[in-house]
Amino acid sequence: MRGSLIGALGMLVSACGAGPAPSAAVAPAAVACTPGDTALVRDVVYFGRNRPTGGTVSDADWERFLAEVVTPRFPAGLTVVDATGQWRGESGAVERERSEIVTVFHGGDAASRRAVAEIAAEYKIRFQQEAVLRERAATCARFE
Repeated sequence: MRGSLIGALGMLVSACGAGPAPSAAVAPAAVACTPGDTALVRDVVYFGRNRPTGGTVSDADWERFLAEVVTPRFPAGLTVVDATGQWRGESGAVERERSEIVTVFHGGDAASRRAVAEIAAEYKIRFQQEAVLRERAATCARFE
């Protein structure tokens, strides 16, 4: 599982190597859901925990960020997964690091898209990060 996650993250990062694309709106209605499913947008955000000046984002710092920045913007729920990823930053060196993956589902409205962008921006500022990876997709979901 970890190897496939690292591979998938590597493909995502290399596919974005030309720089960030404009933040386009994803309409959940763009997918045809079966009866009983709800059309939503899934945002998955990858937070690397290495600090560019050395050291890492501590568990306490991560938990505080999650409580102060992420949870207030998505109080209905989210999922956090501990991971290990790697990427090639502006320096050209491949860096392997402990990471956190946060998944949120929302209606695709401007406020929710803005909330995800604010989370990424705050992480970059707070922990001096070069980048935060975000993937967005329209999806169908339901609680079983």
